[in-house]
This record gives sequence, C-alpha cells and structure tokens, in this order.
Amino acid sequence: MDFDSWEPTYLKILADFGFSRKGDERAALILSRMLEQGQSKVKVKVEDNSAGILALANLIYGKDILVCGNAPILADELDMIDTSDYVVITADGATAVLFDRGVVSDIIVTDLDGDVEKEIAANKKGAIVIVHAHGDNIDKVKKYVPRLRGVIGSTQAAPLDNVYNFGGFTDGDRCVYLAKEFGAASITLVGFDFDDVNVSDMKKKKLKWAKVLIDAL
Repeated sequence: MDFDSWEPTYLKILADFGFSRKGDERAALILSRMLEQGQSKVKVKVEDNSAGILALANLIYGKDILVCGNAPILADELDMIDTSDYVVITADGATAVLFDRGVVSDIIVTDLDGDVEKEIAANKKGAIVIVHAHGDNIDKVKKYVPRLRGVIGSTQAAPLDNVYNFGGFTDGDRCVYLAKEFGAASITLVGFDFDDVNVSDMKKKKLKWAKVLIDAL
C-alpha cells in the first residue's frame, strides 16, 4: 500500500468521524516500541517482523482467500461452504465464531475489540495476528499484545518500520485490503452485512465506509 495514495481517503475518514490523527500516530508508535522491546511472548524485532510479512505473503499469494466478517449472518453462511478450501482471514470477533466451530483462522486482523481470549487461543494454535493500533485502543494494545506471539503491527496512519499500513479502515475491509495487497487469487466474503439496521449509528457509518472501501478494490 502506497500511503500517499491512501492518505486522502484516510483524511476523509478522520473528518467524517472526528477522529484524531495524532491519536492514531501515538498508538502506532506505542505498538512499535512494544514490538521493538519484545513485550510480546516472542520478541519481534524489525527483521522478525519482516519474516512475519514473508509468512503473510506465502499464505496469501495466489491462494483463494475467505474473509470472515462478524455480522450475525456469519454462522449461516459458514454452513454453506467448506473453510478447508480457503486460506481463512477473520476480522476480530469473527475469530471466535470460527474457533467455536473448530476452525482456527490462518490470519486474524484485530483492533482487540472482540473476544480477545479466543484470538489468543487461536494464536497459540498458529494463527498469525495483525494487531491494529488506533487512537481509541491504546489500553487494549498495552494489555493484550504481551499475551500474543509474533505480532505484526498495523496502523491507518503513516506506517513505521514495524507497523504497517495495508489499507482499509474497519477490521473487515482491512482483511480484504490485506488479501489484495499480498496477491490473493480470489477473495470471498462471508459474514458481511453492510445494511445491518440492528447496530448503532456509529457502526452504520463504519459499515458504509467498509462498503465504499471494498467497492473501491
């Protein structure tokens, strides 16, 4: 992802939600320092993080990717497919839905707002975890990153040496951007309901942006 290309969209999102760019940048810096200082169970230096990026590329490039959002329709849609046919990327809370069905995500994209205990359990079973730092989740980053192994950091602001910007805004559309960034052969979405009326106004706005960003791909 070329940040210069992403930045105009990022600025529109900040303006629409009233979010602080400084908050996002501070969160990314805190996550970066945690990774550099080895505050997760497995120390993540810049070179180790690069190895993590290579692992992502090996998992995704040329593969059929299943991206799982966490809308209520997820369970029903999973009944209609065989997850073993895909590399599975889950957006935050969707991880727990699959885990409870005996399916361990290959990649978890999370801002630590879902069932983090299930995400930690999946991570112990081999799931790669991409932790997204933003201005509103610094406390969760500090709390949970030390319990995860080999974290890859992400941000929606300017990237750092070990905190990447793959594009996207919500957990769901960031999964899609990640798959696109690393050359997926195909991307199938389940558990996405952009018109869900049973959510807060804030969530409705986020879903609107998720649809806009995914459509842009």
